[in-house]
Amino acid sequence: MSQNILKSSLENASFNIIFQILCRGVTFVLNAFVVRHVGQAVLGVINVRLLLLESMILFLSREPFMKACLTNTAEHNWAQVVNLLWMTVPICCVMSVTFGYIWLFVLSASEALPSYYVFAVWAVALSCIIDLSSLIVQLVATAYLFVRLKIILDTIMIAIRTLTFVPLILYNPENALFAFGVAQLVAAIFYTTSHYAYFHYYIKNINKYKLKRRMSLKDNSDEYVVREFPFRAVKDFLPGQLENKGPYLDKKLSILTWSFFRQGILKQILTEGERLIMTVMPVLTFTEQGTYEIVNNLGSLAARFIFRPIEESGYFYFTQMIKRDKEISDQSPIKVQESVNVLTHMCSAVTSIGLVVLVFGQSYSSTLLWLYGGTKLTSYLPILLMRAHCLAILLLGINGVTECYTNATADSGTINKSNLIMIYESIAFLGASYLFAIWRYKDTIYRPLRGLVPKPMFSASLLVAALITNVSHAYFFPDEKVLHLVIGVIMFIIVLVSWIYEHHDLIRLGTNKWYERRNRHKKSD
Repeated sequence: MSQNILKSSLENASFNIIFQILCRGVTFVLNAFVVRHVGQAVLGVINVRLLLLESMILFLSREPFMKACLTNTAEHNWAQVVNLLWMTVPICCVMSVTFGYIWLFVLSASEALPSYYVFAVWAVALSCIIDLSSLIVQLVATAYLFVRLKIILDTIMIAIRTLTFVPLILYNPENALFAFGVAQLVAAIFYTTSHYAYFHYYIKNINKYKLKRRMSLKDNSDEYVVREFPFRAVKDFLPGQLENKGPYLDKKLSILTWSFFRQGILKQILTEGERLIMTVMPVLTFTEQGTYEIVNNLGSLAARFIFRPIEESGYFYFTQMIKRDKEISDQSPIKVQESVNVLTHMCSAVTSIGLVVLVFGQSYSSTLLWLYGGTKLTSYLPILLMRAHCLAILLLGINGVTECYTNATADSGTINKSNLIMIYESIAFLGASYLFAIWRYKDTIYRPLRGLVPKPMFSASLLVAALITNVSHAYFFPDEKVLHLVIGVIMFIIVLVSWIYEHHDLIRLGTNKWYERRNRHKKSD
């Protein structure tokens, strides 16, 4: 069963990376479209104020419950889980009204707000409530490894939101916020109804046949999930419908949820700090905020495309492999060894990616900004901000992996201790996650965080690349952009080859899995 979880987690990470690339690609195109047809001021309102509102509501009302309820799903009393997750809807209603009022009547602005701002605020709040009404179905899809369902529905949702937003902008560019609000509502309604519609169809079929669903999208092997599906009708997703011989709520899950909620408040402030400052203290105009968001989105490409899917899949994997309330020495050695290997490879991968971004970002930030926005984005400040993002990406990658492991395996007491550290500064939380991962294995032979230390040849190639690309930037940019870019490509290939040479075990593992899958596919044909 542990191999099934690992396979599904890897598969989920792969598809999530592809989905994030698609999602961010569409976002970049939309941002350029909005700037061209409406202006940077409207882009600043949408990407800073309105998306911050959505982030505040959803993160605080959804993330704590999802993190807690993803823990050891095989042993869930699903009646209690359903009851707990439906509490997110009234919580979301309260937060939507509270934050909506603040966004409309408390926050000040350095200039006039665009038309339909009020409508857009309430549309975002209502879309969050609609989205959370299907949270239990989303959790079931994750717990029972419906990888294809999530990817397909997320992709269709983005397509629907885009196809709703763009025509309305073309029809009337002055009402951009109206178009944004309508697109948010349409996408949320589709996402919620499609989840329930799929499981209505799915339950209808499994009531006729015994549940034997394939774990992998591409495998044609005889490997199936045989866990009993607890829901017999769509109404079972509503609170109080499933048979429950215990209390209305699971006490342990409730305590864990409260710990994650307290942590979430602190983490949200740290994560969205710059948007909060720009919103609460409007020292920048909306046009300047729009420019900042363009640079910020470009600077966070690696974090959004690669690190976040890895963290989400890693979190689910570790929650199923490691027990929160048991010492490592008292758990299954096979599961512990496998989870250590996975954590080591994750640490090595994100550290390598972060170092490559840091080295090449110092010399090619100006080139990237010029390609995206022309000369108006190649002034000193945007380039400096982009270079700083490159360092942040390295820290985000390391923090994300250690944090996902900490949150997946720590008990509520440990999580509460890390919350106190988060109050002071975010870098202390990075240290807390790192130290916890070390402490977790202090009395064993396992050292998974050694993967954070880059290997000698890879480190040497990065130093050489940093020297050569900085010299190239000094001599050839901006007059000889093509030559500067060619030098960067050559040095990147050298760095990549050195990494592959020193991580041949990881490459071999990946190729062996690919050959096994291909051979099973040929046999089935």
